[in-house]
Amino acid sequence: MSEQDRRQTAQDLLDYIDASPSPWHAVANAAAELERRGFTPLREDQRWELQPGRGYYVVRDDSSLIAFRVGNGPLNRGGFRIVGAHTDSPGFRVKPNAAQAKGPMSTLGVEIYGGPILATFADRDLTLAGRVFVNDPASPTGVRPHLVHFDRPIVRLPNLAIHMNREVNREGLKFNYQDQLPLMLSALSEELPPDSQFRHLLAERLGVAVDAINSWGLAVADTQPGAFWGPAAEYLANSQLDNLASCHAALAALPDDGPEAGVAVAALFDHEEVGSESYKGASGNFLEAVLERIAGGLQLDADDYRAALAASWLVSADMAHAYHPHYASHHDEQHQVRVNQGPVIKINAAQRYATDELGEAYFARLCQAVGVGHQKYIHRNDLPCGSTIGPMMAARLGLRTVDVGNPMWAMHSLRESAGAFDQGAMIEVLRAFYADDGGGISA
Repeated sequence: MSEQDRRQTAQDLLDYIDASPSPWHAVANAAAELERRGFTPLREDQRWELQPGRGYYVVRDDSSLIAFRVGNGPLNRGGFRIVGAHTDSPGFRVKPNAAQAKGPMSTLGVEIYGGPILATFADRDLTLAGRVFVNDPASPTGVRPHLVHFDRPIVRLPNLAIHMNREVNREGLKFNYQDQLPLMLSALSEELPPDSQFRHLLAERLGVAVDAINSWGLAVADTQPGAFWGPAAEYLANSQLDNLASCHAALAALPDDGPEAGVAVAALFDHEEVGSESYKGASGNFLEAVLERIAGGLQLDADDYRAALAASWLVSADMAHAYHPHYASHHDEQHQVRVNQGPVIKINAAQRYATDELGEAYFARLCQAVGVGHQKYIHRNDLPCGSTIGPMMAARLGLRTVDVGNPMWAMHSLRESAGAFDQGAMIEVLRAFYADDGGGISA
């Protein structure tokens, strides 16, 4: 991939993130792109008729998606080649009874979702995006979901002036999680109490009656679009690079034609940032159910399905910690990964990452086969290591797994940074991974 192509790929990533301010939008946009590429939507509550060489996708509860391309050869020979990633990012979620009066202001109460760097949300132009359920007598459930996204600043978390918080620069910006995180919405209205005011805002945006609004899942999102930065525009910045960059790579790499054997799978899950223990999280049965139905649709019996799993690989794709020159003491000296130097293989002896020695060697060979550099990351012994969906999926399905990701700065900030050329490199490697039918990689 040329430098121009890699730069265009980075722009495509920024565009995808800008259009996907919530997990629900990320999946809706992924589904639209898959359909544009000829993938056929499936439903979990209907029978599947699968054909060799065809592409399909299935969505669970609007914010998790699994797409796959069926190979032209036997599944039990090539197995599954799965890239797993997650659609959610840390931040705030609006409470059910969110609107309340605080002094002269109407505010919105929020819950903390995952582990965001809270200070990065202060003094930003924030908005709301997500899913709202609206009453609909024609729906079997009596309600119907609507995507909502205010494309301009709606709420704000203002700082306290330094004149009233003199130690802020020495002690850092700190919030009381309950009392100081409600977001400023507007001045109190004499005509409407805060809850009615907020519901009117949602109803107007959705074009529905106020009393039709039933419930919502609303994320707090940034309104600043993604951008390139640096003297040569060699870096990029945006929200949700962790982990929409990996979602974008997994989908972009999916083949447009069936592999010789096996099945290429991109599995994108919600709820990773809060533990994945949910109906649509990676620790649930979504992937397992889809793989079983693929095997059944290709007329494999239980023994052949187990043989296919034994021949399979999972690449757990989640972002990695790039070396930060101001915080050198927070990195292992021998494993300092750099942006724009290629994908990172993540290794942890305690299995916080699922990579073993074979996985390490296998992914390195994939990189070498397409002429892409690779790096290896180890977390410091004296700092607790994060984890990914890799270990839980490896254990649940018995899949060989390697944890990888592109390097980035400021993970879990509202505004994260990464290298402009790493996205294209990761996509090249994942294309080679999807094309591998078990016959070996030649460098």
